[in-house]
Amino acid sequence: MNEFSTLPLSPALQPGLEALGYTTLTAIQARSLPAILDRRDVIAQAPTGSGKTAAFGLGLLQALDPATQRVQALVLCPTRELADQVGKQIRKLATGIPNMKLLVLTGGSPLAPQLASLEAHHPHVVVGTPGRVQELARKRALNLGAVRTLVLDEGDRMLDMGFEEPIREIAGRTHKDRQTMLFSATFPDAIRAIGRDVLRDPVEVTVDGADDAPSIRHLFCEVEPAHRQKALAGLLLKYTPESAVVFCNTRKDVDEVANSLQQFGFSSLALHGDMEQRDREEVLVRFANRSCNVLVASDVAARGLDVEDLAMVINYELPTDIETYQHRVGRTGRAGASGMAISLVAGREKSRAEALEAQRGKPLDWQKTPLATSRPAELPQAAMRTLRIDGGKTDKLRPGDILGALTGDAGLAGKHIGKIAIYPTRSYVAIAREHANRAVAKLEEGKIKGRRFRTRVM
Repeated sequence: MNEFSTLPLSPALQPGLEALGYTTLTAIQARSLPAILDRRDVIAQAPTGSGKTAAFGLGLLQALDPATQRVQALVLCPTRELADQVGKQIRKLATGIPNMKLLVLTGGSPLAPQLASLEAHHPHVVVGTPGRVQELARKRALNLGAVRTLVLDEGDRMLDMGFEEPIREIAGRTHKDRQTMLFSATFPDAIRAIGRDVLRDPVEVTVDGADDAPSIRHLFCEVEPAHRQKALAGLLLKYTPESAVVFCNTRKDVDEVANSLQQFGFSSLALHGDMEQRDREEVLVRFANRSCNVLVASDVAARGLDVEDLAMVINYELPTDIETYQHRVGRTGRAGASGMAISLVAGREKSRAEALEAQRGKPLDWQKTPLATSRPAELPQAAMRTLRIDGGKTDKLRPGDILGALTGDAGLAGKHIGKIAIYPTRSYVAIAREHANRAVAKLEEGKIKGRRFRTRVM
């Protein structure tokens, strides 16, 4: 059984599968979905990028009753970024389910709009971080008594972040006859303990990384610490990836490296936990829609960052543990595409490289390290630019309204318009680089849905 068509899925889920282009099951989907659809509890170990979101997403949507206006499914995630990504994928899977309401509730975002959303209507599905879900449940703004599907995603990471007590409290607030699914990249003792307490007679599924092994080429380059920035620029110049994520171990390095790459002429942006939530969202939007070539990030982006066809991941410095390395490089080579992972290794990091070599069971591929000495005359530019429109969901704007204004009065061809992202008070649209200024001018002159909105190129 390796096709979605062989599963007893509701016809309402077919449009979502088609929209996402899903036909063949990944290993984790093939091994877990029969039990999930049979409403069994499941504890699954699977590497990042293995397709687990679709597995539990299809399961919780299959069991949903859209006519019942109560929270019926809850997905807990360790980070805002992962919660946003999971929410988006479940919404796509639910394309064929009319009036399905999903709400993402995460910390780091203002509480008032989330309270207002919960007051306005009861969502069918909530995706959130444990701290914020616990807070809203304690305020009695979020009633979890009707939750019959509970998903703990990236369970090991949530426990690492100290969320065990909130998880246990939240589970205790849900329906006693719920289905519980626990997904984790690793199975430490703490995960098994919480699994024993919140799951009932679970089906255990383990997917070896080799089952869905992405096609990733792993390269390693020796570097003197003082030459890291020149080595990084040299590698980007040598391989010219269309998109790359550079992971740094400290937030200070993230800012310094992003600035260094800008001095070399690269289109680079920084992403780390000290940034305001809105700024982080804008950076992720710009990188995902191809208006920035290089994202320099701390590990806050290692989970939840899902960019189509990410060509390359670079470790500016090797992480201190193998699991973090695997999560980082798992951002590339997804969904059948090939990818490249390059690590800069200084002398003091050799022991980390040796541990990685032992874990992989084969010699590491060491390459000569190119050093950039000056800003090159020409660099590949990002294909798109991002327009920010100061209007969003609260203004009743939809992607179709923006698309219509651009292809109508602005006269742009559909092929020149990329991703459109709508937030409560602002919207973003990717425009082919050569048409961006014209698009802004036309939108400033004209109207979207009968109204004028301030628009600018980011």
